[in-house]
Amino acid sequence: MDIEKLEVWKSAMDLAETVYKITDKFPKTEIFGITDQIRRAAVSIPSNIVEGKGRDSAKDFVRFLNIAKGSLYELQTQCILSNKIGYLSQEDFRLIIKMCETLEHRLSALIKYLKHAN
Repeated sequence: MDIEKLEVWKSAMDLAETVYKITDKFPKTEIFGITDQIRRAAVSIPSNIVEGKGRDSAKDFVRFLNIAKGSLYELQTQCILSNKIGYLSQEDFRLIIKMCETLEHRLSALIKYLKHAN
């Protein structure tokens, strides 16, 4: 698959995988609460990247990359809350936030590149 060559997509997939592993430690009573919300946001990021890549124009790709960024911000907010209420350890919190920051930079760089390439 061509998308597998995109570093931004690979980073998003790594983040989603990490989120799934870490949220497996959350209380089972939260499986339909914050755990589900965090996982949906994490999966939405690479999903929107690949959907945008599959579109016919750079403009559409940029639109989906921006949606992915929105999901990334949603994920960060949910992780902050999870950390505050004690579901997410400081170590896991720092790991996810670091991965989010790296991904945010990659998304922003790709968006900037695509906007100026046209």
